[in-house]
Amino acid sequence: MTTLMAREAAETPAAIAAMLRDNADRVAALGNRLRTVPPPVVITCARGSSDHAATYGKYLLETLTGVPVASAAPSVSSLYGTTPAVAGALLIAVSQSGRSPDLLATVGAHKAAGAHVVALVNDEDSPLAGLADTLLPLRAGPERAVAATKSCLTSLAGFAAIAAAWSGDAALTAALPGLSNAVADALEADWSGAVAPLVDAGGMFVLARGYGLGIAQEAALKLKETSSIQAEAFSAAEVRHGPMRIVEPGFPVLGFATSDAAGDDVAAIAAELAARGARVLVAGSGRDLPVRAGHPALEPVAMLASFYGLAEQLARARGCDPDRPPHLAKVTETL
Repeated sequence: MTTLMAREAAETPAAIAAMLRDNADRVAALGNRLRTVPPPVVITCARGSSDHAATYGKYLLETLTGVPVASAAPSVSSLYGTTPAVAGALLIAVSQSGRSPDLLATVGAHKAAGAHVVALVNDEDSPLAGLADTLLPLRAGPERAVAATKSCLTSLAGFAAIAAAWSGDAALTAALPGLSNAVADALEADWSGAVAPLVDAGGMFVLARGYGLGIAQEAALKLKETSSIQAEAFSAAEVRHGPMRIVEPGFPVLGFATSDAAGDDVAAIAAELAARGARVLVAGSGRDLPVRAGHPALEPVAMLASFYGLAEQLARARGCDPDRPPHLAKVTETL
């Protein structure tokens, strides 16, 4: 029987096309605003899969605009009641539901302090949407599987659209219209060869760097959620420190290698770990798990789409229900 997770992931190409099309004017206006009066800092506000999309956005915005991007700690506003000093800043909030109390408290505090609020949110009738100065609906449609797929992928596409509009980067702007087709191709990619090496995994590393780091974080979360694997995400640079100690023969490692210098570093550490006997799989152009997207900054979006297919297959192979993981709910409202 086809799972909700698989069906909803398959809806992503159409959702990305709709999100980019329907938000084109709003994104263009936002890009013009940001070029005219650049903010001193960008702050992201999100949790879970949405926060992983924000990590992707951080690398895009910092590399293409040079403006620093920081992640808000929601507890600072929701639990401690601190007023942030963020006049003139850009706050990008990302959420599927737009209803978590701590997220709303954080966005409200930043807005009151003078930040311009951009909301990437799937529920256009949510309180978060009502707080937005610039509302960018994700257009993902209803998402019922506990493990989010299409809302996360459309959030990634939203960050790519913002980065292209703000920076004016010609290559990214030219590649963006092809993203929905790249994701469609990625969903058809055969990553089933990774099921057998991971089917008995108890713990593993997921590695990436740069544009791919947020995707590694999201993959590690999905492996926990859907397959009960203690997966941990690391930068290819960071794993060379303390985490390297636990990699022994047979230890599973999944790497996401984009076609840039960051991807080269992922491939290098993957080869080093393989030489030590680790069970290593690397995603990327010409790698164990192939994927293409037309631009290094968009490759992680396609990689994540392919990974979702693998995660769904792996969960079923391990006897798990990827749609209904125990102890989890679709919407988590934290204070």
